[in-house]
Amino acid sequence: MKNTNEQSLRWQVEKWLAPAPATPVHVTRFSRTGRGGRRYVCVETSSPAGVRTLFFFRHDDGSWSVFPPSADRRKFTAKRPVA
Repeated sequence: MKNTNEQSLRWQVEKWLAPAPATPVHVTRFSRTGRGGRRYVCVETSSPAGVRTLFFFRHDDGSWSVFPPSADRRKFTAKRPVA
């Protein structure tokens, strides 16, 4: 089982974006997904290397992840017909 801190949004942001004190992180968007109504947060940071943006999704167990919950993931990866 993961440590509770490893499931927090703050921990995930620090893990994936590794912000420095001089490089602030900004929440640029937050809402609920159209399918399933799950919460998500869009976080952005910028550095001389460029802007980095990630979406974090809230899971049923209260944890946050860069991947949508598995039930929603199947909906996001459904194949579209080729035109």
